Amino acid sequence: MEYKTRITPAKEEAVKALKDEFSQYSGYIFTDYRGMTVEQITTLRRTLLKKNAAYRVVKNRFAKIALEQLDNKADDQLIGPTAIALVRGDVANLVAKDLFQASKDGSPIQIKGAMLDGKFLNPSQVEAFSKLPTKLELIASLMGTMKAPVQKLAATLLAYVEKNGEPVAEAAAPAEEN
Repeated sequence: MEYKTRITPAKEEAVKALKDEFSQYSGYIFTDYRGMTVEQITTLRRTLLKKNAAYRVVKNRFAKIALEQLDNKADDQLIGPTAIALVRGDVANLVAKDLFQASKDGSPIQIKGAMLDGKFLNPSQVEAFSKLPTKLELIASLMGTMKAPVQKLAATLLAYVEKNGEPVAEAAAPAEEN
């Protein structure tokens, strides 16, 4: 006798709700939350909420169907108790960093993998990704590198003016004729 899953309106509504929520996010980090206390999960959710991310415990079958409807397959990650960190925008590595920090702080959370921008990452790739600088940090570094030569030129010109004995204010003012 073959087992058939009964599709009920309640199940359809649950899948639709998950699909609607998942469609608002661009990345998913899959975790095993087994052994975490309610306090640890609540703390993690609050931390991720500050980064415009969410942490949801999901029913695997519903999550598989919802992700498939969004053209994302995550069968390998949706085995056993699963919670998903839902990520928007450029903060995916910060969210991954927070998940690994929770693990270091004593939480029994385990990263199963991630799907970011349509690409699958295994747990070691997620860990490496979490160590990368953010987009804003990279921009700040680039801007610092770009402005260094200008700062050096300004300092050199100021030193030249001071060495010749002309005060900076007098050198900038036009000479008066009598």
